[in-house]
Amino acid sequence: MPNTRALQRKVRRNYGKWFLTKVKRAVQKYRMIDAGDRVLVGASGGKDSSALLYILWLLKNFSPLKFEFEAVFLDLGWGLDPAPLADFCREYGIPFHVEPTVIKAIVFDYRKEEHPCALCSHLRRGALHQVAQRLGCNKVALGHHLDDLLETFLLNWLYNGRFYTFSPSTYLTRSGLTVIRPLIYLREATVEALTRKENLPVLANPCPAAGHTRRQEVKELVGSLAVRYPYIRERFLVAWEELWGERPKEIF
Repeated sequence: MPNTRALQRKVRRNYGKWFLTKVKRAVQKYRMIDAGDRVLVGASGGKDSSALLYILWLLKNFSPLKFEFEAVFLDLGWGLDPAPLADFCREYGIPFHVEPTVIKAIVFDYRKEEHPCALCSHLRRGALHQVAQRLGCNKVALGHHLDDLLETFLLNWLYNGRFYTFSPSTYLTRSGLTVIRPLIYLREATVEALTRKENLPVLANPCPAAGHTRRQEVKELVGSLAVRYPYIRERFLVAWEELWGERPKEIF
């Protein structure tokens, strides 16, 4: 188990100003976590989901929130070894599951998708929701952050002609699950810095499309704009919350 006394000092002296206060604000504003919730975390091995696991552990142990959570690694079929994730979860007492899927075979071998991200994302969501229902969880937590919010908006605007991005908390009527995104107020740079500083587990991304997607193009666009407009992400967040309120939706 981690040194909880040392972590307590970090929470009091450093974590709040750095990232934890923003996460608490998002969780409270959008009622992401209620007493008695069972939360499933999609743990892909990327920096975002590993940071989310760590932050939820902090919230569970150093805040008044009373909830349970567990991690699920979807084995897409790349042969990726989730051992570092499993070791981390074991150290922190987080229940960890590996769910085998054939998503890689469907997307790349059978369908041979030229732009595979949309189908892959759809199949991963479905698999994750099925596991959540099987394990008796009522909420699914994803590691999307502020950069993802802006990039998704730009992707939909530039490629689909829609003013749309995802919501911080979404109730799914068919499954009865609520999807939450506790990192929505954090910049990607903050998430990355936390992952490095705390040596959180990060697995290599074996997908051949990684780094060659439309999202990557938009990410680079945001980076270029941020050089001239350093607070572009925060300004978008303010505009987004003012325009959509607490339940973002398409406006056209």
